[in-house]
Amino acid sequence: MRAWQDLRLALLQPERAADYPLGRWDGVLRLAQGSLLVASLEASLREAGVLEALPEPVRAQLESARVLAEANARGVSWETSRLVRALSPLGIPVLLLKGAAYAVAGLPPAKGRLFADVDILVPEARLAEVEQALYWQGWLGTYHDAYDQRYYREWMHELPPLMHQKRQSVLDVHHSILPPTARYHPDPAKLRAEAVPVPGLSGVQILAPRDMVIHSACHLFHEGEWDKGLRDLYDLDRLLRHFGAEEGFFADLAARAYELELARPLFYALRYAHQAWDTPLPDALWPALAAARPGAAKLMLMDFAIGRGMRPPHPLARRSFDGLARFGLYVRGHWLRMPVHLLIPHLLRKAFLAG
Repeated sequence: MRAWQDLRLALLQPERAADYPLGRWDGVLRLAQGSLLVASLEASLREAGVLEALPEPVRAQLESARVLAEANARGVSWETSRLVRALSPLGIPVLLLKGAAYAVAGLPPAKGRLFADVDILVPEARLAEVEQALYWQGWLGTYHDAYDQRYYREWMHELPPLMHQKRQSVLDVHHSILPPTARYHPDPAKLRAEAVPVPGLSGVQILAPRDMVIHSACHLFHEGEWDKGLRDLYDLDRLLRHFGAEEGFFADLAARAYELELARPLFYALRYAHQAWDTPLPDALWPALAAARPGAAKLMLMDFAIGRGMRPPHPLARRSFDGLARFGLYVRGHWLRMPVHLLIPHLLRKAFLAG
């Protein structure tokens, strides 16, 4: 338990971590590693100017994470340029999502963030053209089973993941931010219409600030895998602190969430980012999202599940019922994305293949 609080403090108030003895750092680094936050921790400590005060073995691990994160960022920059080359003949901009968007735009969550793939958003009507253009540039499909093909192409909001045959980079091509089978149906055309260009990168776009926050919330609270949940909440905290400095941002954020039918996941994202990272939020935001607030029983259940599911998946942070909470979140994520008649056979298939 203490190691979790030490990690949290080191990220939020890094100057106070300068006096941690080596034994405390052992727990902090173990939890940070399990949460994909080591490089983010290095960035936080470096900005606070306290790296040199840390024990040498700690600095060595943090430096290694920094080098890896910087290589990751260079890889994203190169992949983005190759995507522009592939899609520019079609007149389709490279609209980056999530981690790749943070990286190319130099946003706060990019500092020390690691990610394994690049996500883009394209019009559904042009998926076939996009897939063919990417094929000729070396991105090939990775799922060839008939069920997987049907799962992605009919039920999901993306093509089956593509991998570049030479660089082994993974690309996810989305036509929406939620599957057509999901409970909520945000219009992807509205997201593309307000996308903004990335200065200095011709043909590259990212979501508008409020849409970027909403998409981050939507992605997190419709996922079934919570091994990256704490890192994703940290991303949200960084985005909200950054964009929230703009006058009127939070009022526009709530209104846009209702417009996109995503006010409920935004409510959850704000609530749990504040609980995990003390994210500063205006008091007026909660009345604006009152209609999205779940009932008392459901909210109590979510508080229990998220309070345990978002914690680092490590014995040093373990509490009772963590496994049950993560299993519940796993089922919930799939249930929100698929109707029961598709969900049950899909989960049974996954369980059978895993066994």
